[in-house]
Amino acid sequence: MISGSLRRRCQDVVGPDGVIADPLRLRTYECDGLTGYRVVPALVVLPRTTEEVAAVVRACAAEGVPFVARGAGTGLSGGALPHAEGVLIVLQRMRRILEIDPVNQRAVLEPGVTNLEISRAVAGLDLYYAPDPSSQVVCTIGGNVAENSGGAHCLKYGFTTNHVVALETVMPDGEIVQLGAPHADPIGYDLRGVFVGSEGTLGIATKVMVRLLRKPQAVRTLVADFTSPHDAGDAVSAIIAEGIVPAAVEMLDQLAIAACEDATNAGYSRDAGAALVVELDGSDAEVEAEFDVVLRLCEDTGATKIRIAGSPEERALIWKGRKAAFAAMGRLSPDYFVQDGVIPRVKLGEVLARIATMAENDGLRVANVFHAGDGNLHPLVLYDDGVGGQAERAERLATAIVELCVEVGGSITGEHGVGTDKACSMPKMFTEDDLAVMLRVRTAFDPQGISNPGKVFPTPRLCGERPGPYKPHPLETAGVVERL
Repeated sequence: MISGSLRRRCQDVVGPDGVIADPLRLRTYECDGLTGYRVVPALVVLPRTTEEVAAVVRACAAEGVPFVARGAGTGLSGGALPHAEGVLIVLQRMRRILEIDPVNQRAVLEPGVTNLEISRAVAGLDLYYAPDPSSQVVCTIGGNVAENSGGAHCLKYGFTTNHVVALETVMPDGEIVQLGAPHADPIGYDLRGVFVGSEGTLGIATKVMVRLLRKPQAVRTLVADFTSPHDAGDAVSAIIAEGIVPAAVEMLDQLAIAACEDATNAGYSRDAGAALVVELDGSDAEVEAEFDVVLRLCEDTGATKIRIAGSPEERALIWKGRKAAFAAMGRLSPDYFVQDGVIPRVKLGEVLARIATMAENDGLRVANVFHAGDGNLHPLVLYDDGVGGQAERAERLATAIVELCVEVGGSITGEHGVGTDKACSMPKMFTEDDLAVMLRVRTAFDPQGISNPGKVFPTPRLCGERPGPYKPHPLETAGVVERL
C-alpha cells in the first residue's frame, strides 16, 4: 500500500495536479499496448523535470516502494505494466526538444518526445533520426531507449542503441547520473550500452542525446508480389547474398495484406501469397545500380508482380500500409497477440511452415508481418476472447512461437523486449548462470529491486501464475462485487 506520507511527498514535488489516486482515473494506466495483461497502479505521478523524477524516486526508495516508468504506453511486451502496490511514473509531460546541433549532428531530447517528432524537427536541416518503429507517430524516445526499439530500417541503420550517444538517468536511489558522452568512444565501461534495452529495470532516462543522419541523396522503393512467403524469403536471401544491404526489407503474408488494405488502401495485391517491400537509399549512382540488381533478383526468384514507387507520395503510401499492420488486425479479429522473435534468415520457410501447422492444430489464425532482412518475425495470433478457451490457446501459441525461434537458433525478442510477456521463456534461451549474471548487473544498479520489478526475469510467482487476459471473478459476474 502507498503510505499517506509518500503520496504527500509526491504532491509536494509535482503539485496536486501531477498526482492521480482516483481509482477510475488509475484504470487509464492499467496496461500498455499488450492489453491482455492488466494491473491497476496504486498511484500515478506525472513529473515535468529530471529533478522532479529524482525526487519522486528518492521518496519511493526511502519507503522501499516499487516504481515503474511509462511513456506513451505503446509497448507490446507488458514492459510498462504497473505494480499494484507501487508508483507509476508517467513521463508524458517531459516533451521538450532541448537542443539541436546540426554541425555535430546531435539532438538532446526529453523522454516524452515522440520518435517521429525528432525527424520532423530537423527536416529543414536535411537531417533525420534513423530508427523508425511502426508506432513512431506515438511511441516516445524514452520507451525506445528502454526497449532498444528498431523498426523497418534497422537492417542497414541498426537499433536505438546505435543512435543514442549519451543519457541523463535517474538511478533507483534517486541519484542523477550521466551515461555515455557526446564524443566517440568515451573512456571506461559502456554503461550507456548496458542501460539501453534494460526495460526500465536499471533506472529512468530523463534526457537522451541522439545521433542524427544526413538524408540520403536518393531513395527507391518497390513492392514485389510472390506466391508464398517461402518464395519471398528466397528473394531476400538472394539480395543479401549479392552483397546489397537495403535500407529495409519487409514482408507481409496474405492475411496481413488483407488487413492492411482494408485499413489503408495502400495498393497491395490482395491475391499475392506474400508481399516484399524493398527500399534502397544512398547516392544516386549507388541506388540506381543496386535497384536494377534487386529487380532482377526478384524476377529470378519468382516475383509475380513488381510495383515501383513513382513519387514520394506513393512511397509514403506503401509505408503507411506496412506500418498500419498491427492496428489493422482489428479488422480481422476482435483480439490478437502481437509476438516478436528472431530467427536466422535461412530458417524462414521452415519456421513459417511450422507456425502455420501449430496455428491449424490450435484452430487459430496467424498473420505474419516481419523485418525479413534480419529475420525479426512479428506473428499476430488472432482470437476471439468471447469464445471459451480461445484466449488461453492463443497465449500458449504465442509463447510456443517465440520458443520455436530459440529452437532454430534465434531469440525470443528482436525489439519489443521481454517485459512481462516473455519472462517465463527466458530459461529457454539462457542458462541459470546467464540469468544469475544478469541479475547481478541489475542488483548493482538497483539493490532494493524496486525499479520495474517483476519484468524480464522469470519468478516463481510470475511463471506459476501467468497474468494472462483478464477474466472476471464469478462474484463479479453475478454482480455481487465490482472491479476497481
